[in-house]
Amino acid sequence: MSHPRIAFIGAGNMAASLIGGLLAQGIPASHIRASDPGAEQRAKIAGEHGIALFADNAEAILDADVIVLATKPQVLKDVCLALAPSLQDGQLLVSIAAGISCASLGNWLGARPIVRCMPNTPALLRQGVSGLYANAEVSPAQRELAEQLLAAVGMALWLENEQQIDAVTAVSGSGPAYFFLLIEAMTAAGEQLGLPKAIAAQLTLQTALGAAHMAVASDVDAAELRRRVTSPNGTTEAAINTFQAGGFAELVEQALSAAAKRSAELAEQLGK
Repeated sequence: MSHPRIAFIGAGNMAASLIGGLLAQGIPASHIRASDPGAEQRAKIAGEHGIALFADNAEAILDADVIVLATKPQVLKDVCLALAPSLQDGQLLVSIAAGISCASLGNWLGARPIVRCMPNTPALLRQGVSGLYANAEVSPAQRELAEQLLAAVGMALWLENEQQIDAVTAVSGSGPAYFFLLIEAMTAAGEQLGLPKAIAAQLTLQTALGAAHMAVASDVDAAELRRRVTSPNGTTEAAINTFQAGGFAELVEQALSAAAKRSAELAEQLGK
């Protein structure tokens, strides 16, 4: 389906990013609609993207092929219960609301094709990565449609089971904050070593960017790249040995396990 009709329920930052990505892919503005309770936000998105905005969710989804649920998780249940009577057979529901399971969505919306997604904030720059899971009602064509939607803002990866969403949340959903924390710590350490803060920040940011580009472009894994820049008895080895002596790998595993556990807890709480 080259030009699907797509409706967004909620027009916040992530929805706006997806809308911009879809328009850049060639989806006509006339095929994209959105709804939002805020008049100011509706005016902002309409002005930036030239799409139709509605205060009424039911009006926004009329004849849509795909409905993207992009509200805050805390209000999604009420939104879905109100929206359910207006849904049409065959419409694909794509949820980017964190922590809401397909089972919960099915309880609120009925037995419908649902794809649950976990994007991350670099999607705002179209550099994101998303984990996707489809329930049994989703057709192969609808899977392609959901992938097309999320690929508009980065990479889209399919998951074998829904429980893996918690791991995706821990690795990539929350992941940008881990790198920001490292950038923050390296910048502060650079200051402690005598660098001006601005120079320490620039050195750290450009190093992070360059290392990420190298890792993406390389035909070897990160462990091998690390070994290649770690000379025996050199400065890098001194730093790496310090990281490892402090239990760096174990701490990362514990941190991601904590994030995954909290993701599962929130899914249970929000899905009631």
